Amino acid sequence: MGEKAVERRLCQRFKIAGATVSYRKERFFPTRSRGDEEFCPVIDLSRGGVRFLTQKPLKFKSRVRVQLSIPGERSPLDLVGRVRWSTFNAGQSYKYQAGVQFNPYGLEKDHNHPQVLTRLVALETRFMEPAPAPEKS
Repeated sequence: MGEKAVERRLCQRFKIAGATVSYRKERFFPTRSRGDEEFCPVIDLSRGGVRFLTQKPLKFKSRVRVQLSIPGERSPLDLVGRVRWSTFNAGQSYKYQAGVQFNPYGLEKDHNHPQVLTRLVALETRFMEPAPAPEKS
């Protein structure tokens, strides 16, 4: 167990200061409910998903629609995905952290529109921190 944890994510995560997520749980009869939240701070995101702070726990595997707001962008990014995890955030102003994995990109039902992927790639290029330079021996 002393070995370094293996990173399983295929997409690189990046941070955008001031980015927020508003989400609503997907339901059979779409209505706004007390389970929805707005303007939750984003911790990091990637092409494949988003990690954010929330006041409420999210149920594992529940379907959610997220609206990702980026400072300086004209319109938010609308995405659908599934909750992959939600954990207690002890001693912090937001009680929980949650991770949402985005659905695939494409034109099929329940997929995210390919233009959203194009916008995410542009944001990744703009906000990705450069990799540290290799050490010289």
